[in-house]
Amino acid sequence: MKSAVSLPPVRGKLIAQASLAPYTWFRVGGPADWLFLPADADDLADFLTQLDPVIPVTVLGVGSNVIVRDGGIEGVVVRLMGKAWGKVEAEDGISLSAGAGALDLSVAKTAAENGIKGLEFLSGIPGSLGGATRTNAGCYGKELRDVLVSLQGIRRDGTRVIYRGPARPGALPEAHFSYRHTDLPDDLIVTRLLLEGNDTGAPADILADIEALQKRRSETQPIREKTSGSTFANPDPPGTPNQRSAWKLIDAAGCRGLRVGGAQVSELHCNFLINTGDATAADLETLGETVRARVLDHSGVQLRWEVRRIGRPA
Repeated sequence: MKSAVSLPPVRGKLIAQASLAPYTWFRVGGPADWLFLPADADDLADFLTQLDPVIPVTVLGVGSNVIVRDGGIEGVVVRLMGKAWGKVEAEDGISLSAGAGALDLSVAKTAAENGIKGLEFLSGIPGSLGGATRTNAGCYGKELRDVLVSLQGIRRDGTRVIYRGPARPGALPEAHFSYRHTDLPDDLIVTRLLLEGNDTGAPADILADIEALQKRRSETQPIREKTSGSTFANPDPPGTPNQRSAWKLIDAAGCRGLRVGGAQVSELHCNFLINTGDATAADLETLGETVRARVLDHSGVQLRWEVRRIGRPA
């Protein structure tokens, strides 16, 4: 797509041929034909309503769980960033409202500061709440669906929609979740969520629990590297008898420390890929596929990518 194409007016920012590498945790990837940073939900809805339906739209959160390919992304990339998208507010009782651009850690801490228990697990999920919704992200025995009351979003044509969380009674359509997956429409851009804890407690105690989880994460995951969240989903959902872990299968296949170009399987936690400094998106994706092939050959298990791979090859 040529950057000279006519696009609807916006109140936010529209940037032609915008480099996307700085927006991803791997720090790789080509440019977006257009990068749109909407000012708020109204700005996003108005833009999508007027945008030519043939122009592709891709949503990019904070880039924590994605590989943007070296050829960049066709059409418009929407990134929800700024105060309007990161606002987190305590509601009545043990509920919390948060924009899709809010970092999961910020949501957990805001809940703690307001004495809301049950959302501490979010502190262990890298990235933003919108991205966590798309993959039903989870850790430490809980998933997003366990705390979701409802979510708001905007479809590709600008239509606004609301879904209720699993097991929440009401007339709203239900958002269906499963292990690391949701059946939300592919063209839905999640804009805001209402979450609910399970109890109240002293803010200092809840914050201490979050700090303990953060310490545990820093000791077991390469969070200071150019990396993402877990690369592959575990083969079995939580609670499965004799549940198999992706990292154990990768380790058993001899992939710990494996390299392709500037990409490496982490020595600390081998379900994480690392950009050691000069990796390309192709290096990372090739390394991931090499790991999948070796695990399949060694154990017969076909690992499923948890990291999204989007855009055009170089």
